Amino acid sequence: MQKLGKPGSASWMLEDSPATCTAKNCHPNLKMFLAALSYAYFAKTLSGSYMKSTITQLERRFDIPSYLIGVIDGSFEIGNLLVIAFVSYFGAKLHRPKIIAIGCILMSLGTFLIAMPHFITGRYKIETTIRASENSTSQLSPCPVSSLESSRAGDRPSSLPSAGCEQESSISMWMYVLLGNVLRGIGETPVQPLGISYIDDYAQSENAALYIGCIQTIAIIGPVFGFLLGSLCAKIYVDVGYVDMETITITPEDARWVGAWWLGYLVAGTVTLLSAVPFWFLPKSLPIPVDKHDSICTPEQTRFIKDPDSPTLDHKIRPEEPTNLHVMANEFVPTLKILLGNPVYILYLGVTIIQFNSLIGMVTYKPKYIEQHYGQSASKANFLMGMINIPAVALGMFSGGVIMKKYKLGVTGAAKFAFGTSLLGFFLSFLFLAMGCENTKVAGITVSYTGVEDLSYQEQSLFSDCNSGCLCSPKEWDPVCGENGITYISPCLAGCTSSSGSGRNMVFDNCRCVSVTNVQPGNITASLGQCSLGHSCDRVFPYFLALSVLSSFIISLGGTPGLMLLVRCIKPELKSLALGIHTLATRTLAGIPAPIYFGAIIDTTCLKWAYSTCGGKGACRIYNTSSYRIVYLGLTLGLRAVSFFLCIWGFALLKRHIKREEKEALSNQNGELESLRKEENSSMHCEQFILSPDCNPERETRL
Repeated sequence: MQKLGKPGSASWMLEDSPATCTAKNCHPNLKMFLAALSYAYFAKTLSGSYMKSTITQLERRFDIPSYLIGVIDGSFEIGNLLVIAFVSYFGAKLHRPKIIAIGCILMSLGTFLIAMPHFITGRYKIETTIRASENSTSQLSPCPVSSLESSRAGDRPSSLPSAGCEQESSISMWMYVLLGNVLRGIGETPVQPLGISYIDDYAQSENAALYIGCIQTIAIIGPVFGFLLGSLCAKIYVDVGYVDMETITITPEDARWVGAWWLGYLVAGTVTLLSAVPFWFLPKSLPIPVDKHDSICTPEQTRFIKDPDSPTLDHKIRPEEPTNLHVMANEFVPTLKILLGNPVYILYLGVTIIQFNSLIGMVTYKPKYIEQHYGQSASKANFLMGMINIPAVALGMFSGGVIMKKYKLGVTGAAKFAFGTSLLGFFLSFLFLAMGCENTKVAGITVSYTGVEDLSYQEQSLFSDCNSGCLCSPKEWDPVCGENGITYISPCLAGCTSSSGSGRNMVFDNCRCVSVTNVQPGNITASLGQCSLGHSCDRVFPYFLALSVLSSFIISLGGTPGLMLLVRCIKPELKSLALGIHTLATRTLAGIPAPIYFGAIIDTTCLKWAYSTCGGKGACRIYNTSSYRIVYLGLTLGLRAVSFFLCIWGFALLKRHIKREEKEALSNQNGELESLRKEENSSMHCEQFILSPDCNPERETRL
């Protein structure tokens, strides 16, 4: 039974009497902790995956490029960086369940903060060239006639800063999203290191891998619901309930569409807040399992980190021992030196940092890749990620835990299994490079106005003889699809002179640029929105999904053995710190930079940028599909290839360690046997000495 200090004192988390109940009586508490931690993992991965699903929505809503979205996404890891080392070390000696509960509350507050800009900023303004005439329901001509003077001077309308520019630029709404994500990162910090170490301390050794595998599997279910929630919210218009949907001229497939991104954050924040409740009712410590009573370390753990000679670390800190902050602070630096002096641990960090760079960059921009490369809507891309890709990862994580338990894989076996699955998935991923689609045919950007392929980044290429009589802006993006299957970035640049219908059913007539490639006489029309990709791309997409599922399953098989490899080569009192430093390193050197430099490289493939209210560069409207595929997949595979070279070095180092420790263990055994023989001989000699009446003590001493 626990004994807590006064709530107002600083020691209320430190006072705890040793657990006195038997393992059988306390087993329900371990089950409750497993259930609570599983739900916390579900909640944190739900909100994290929902953030990934809203990347394109946030880009368009706040008119920011991909690299800036990478900064926002990486701010979660910045929050972790601020507190992870201290939470992992000090939290392991405090009341771990309650520390996790506080973290869950902070996560929920950060999630609510992310949604706040929607309620304090104005309505979303769609970039469009369609203007209604005054005192009439008819539309003005899409082709404003240019005067002779303006034509001679070559003047074109530009996106000049509007009257609301100064007000908008004074407060960047995306900063609230960044700060909320930082707070989410701070709150998420204690969940993994304290939760995993708590289970490994109080679960039987043979069951720990299975328990952690189950938790990781449930954690993967969170992204399923996160991406499904993202799919649902992406279908709903951002200002639903505040605008007349009949007046909205864009569809979810349009590059300007913004879904109700804020709605999902409210849902995720509520789910995360509920996850804090059960941890408040759990004890600080549980009875240690019988198989952990006799020794602090398993034989595998003692291979890699030995007890130091330093007197400050002679004792083993167990959760049930009373501790104080002063002692813990003095032990922090020596403990950290011991941990970082383990070469296997350092090499493990290097491999996972590189692989996490590849993984985080790939996952962050995969929905965007599906949207841009295969012409899918954000809603469908998120749905496919949630229903097809993520369940394969969950099954792989669970299967990896089952395989490790069934075959009783040790440190070496877990390392080989994780390496083999990662290498097989690496080779399969090369097939993605062959599953490409052609660039969308956009007049003046990817094809000329005569239909000839001609990739261009120049604004001047947007103008032709067919639209020279119109005063068109090259910076606006209001695409229409001509009857010839070519997309024009605005009705004006398509040379259309009139329109009919309203809303999404609007049709533009007498489009002179469309008729250039159309031999049929008569009224040549264009409809709102981009033209769809060809049938060849539709045929490739199912194969892309199948390969994505297979490669994700194979790679994730090594997830649980890889995590257990880290846990098993570290002594129990260092596990929380080791997991914390591992999380700190991967998030600092992978979680923060990977989305930024992946986004920056993807930005280099943009062909047409939108422009913000103040005239600055906004979100990208269309990418060079081939270049996007090469840089996105090439960077992902290149990073993983580098990590395999470190893995080979790691195997050699691991093998030398095992051989050296086996020799030391054998020599220690021989020494113990010899000492036992000496003791037996000495005892027998003493017996003879006692039984012999003629025995001379001095003579025996000389002998």
